[in-house]
Amino acid sequence: MVLLSILLSDFNITALITYLLSAVFVVFFTMPIHEFAHALTAHLLGDNTAKYQGRLTLNPLAHIDPLGAVMIALVGFGWAKPVQVNLNNFKKPKLGMAITAAAGPITNLICAFLLIVILKVILMFTDLNIIIVEFIMIAAYINVSLAVFNLIPVPPLDGSKILNACLPFRWYYKILQYEGYVRIALLILLATNILSRPLSWLSTTVFNGLGSLVNLPYHFI
Repeated sequence: MVLLSILLSDFNITALITYLLSAVFVVFFTMPIHEFAHALTAHLLGDNTAKYQGRLTLNPLAHIDPLGAVMIALVGFGWAKPVQVNLNNFKKPKLGMAITAAAGPITNLICAFLLIVILKVILMFTDLNIIIVEFIMIAAYINVSLAVFNLIPVPPLDGSKILNACLPFRWYYKILQYEGYVRIALLILLATNILSRPLSWLSTTVFNGLGSLVNLPYHFI
């Protein structure tokens, strides 16, 4: 776990505080954007369920899930309150659901890329305090991690909704029956690092790729 690794390494209160501040930034600023992207996409495609439930907003209080927020601080992967979607309101139900689900992870990748670009631009004109550099880098990395995590093709994650666009409806509803069990299994796999390690490797690969797109100096990637 990310937080645990910081505590068990050569203890550095500055590194710990920087990491926690980055996690708070993600929880209160970029995760609401992730959920807003789901709600807005569904709205544009004809489903107003999220709008009627007050989720078509950037207000973090409408989106934060306490357990999901804690998991971000602990392992770097987490979630917000899922945006409810009624696929029957889409002209093309499966396609509409897939596009709506993909909007969240794509938004996280865009946020990560923008943070890296901001860091690159700032570094072109001035030398940043190392704490500010680490804050931006960690926030960008967590966004990448959220995108990777949410693209896992198991319920209730976004990846499952994208995958289900290719499955018959009877399979889709059958999978939904086991969503609660899968959620518990995900928590166990994350808490025991069984899933965290491969996800961290994949997140690092994607993060390095984004950094390379803007020629971010190697020691910052």
